[in-house]
Amino acid sequence: MSNQSIQSENKPNNDEPVGNKGSAVAKRLQKELMALMMSSEKSVSAFPEDSNFFRWKATIVGPKETPYENQKYRLSIEFPNNYPYTAPTCKFTTPCFHPNIDISTGMLCLDILKEKWSALYDVRTILLSIQSLLSEPNNDSPLNSNAASLWDKKAEYKKYLDQFYEKNKDT
Repeated sequence: MSNQSIQSENKPNNDEPVGNKGSAVAKRLQKELMALMMSSEKSVSAFPEDSNFFRWKATIVGPKETPYENQKYRLSIEFPNNYPYTAPTCKFTTPCFHPNIDISTGMLCLDILKEKWSALYDVRTILLSIQSLLSEPNNDSPLNSNAASLWDKKAEYKKYLDQFYEKNKDT
């Protein structure tokens, strides 16, 4: 075997975990998946995409007594190789009209996924926090200024949201 082929075999692939660190993350994610499956909380769910434990699909049901009640949103979650020390990347794949969600990319602004991240958080905590954000937006830092300006006009917001959701829920 030549030196060149040995070098290419040992090069880390950025798409896959490296060494024990990756297997430790996979074990943690397996444990989180089992805890989520055993949880009595039915308004959030998540599971790995195909057999890749580093990419998950999630579902959040809109909180009761909010404009989002009875709406269901799909999200994607991508875990970095150094999870849980770095937050995963979460984004809505179902378009969502909300002050803290970018309507075109699905990216969301949530402090626990940024500067307030802690390795103690798990997938369930993340999903419940995103669900909570639906009912309690941070209008001081909107990604969608149209949604932020409508938020305090409850009836108008709800009417627009329902029309938007019906138009986009299957995309």
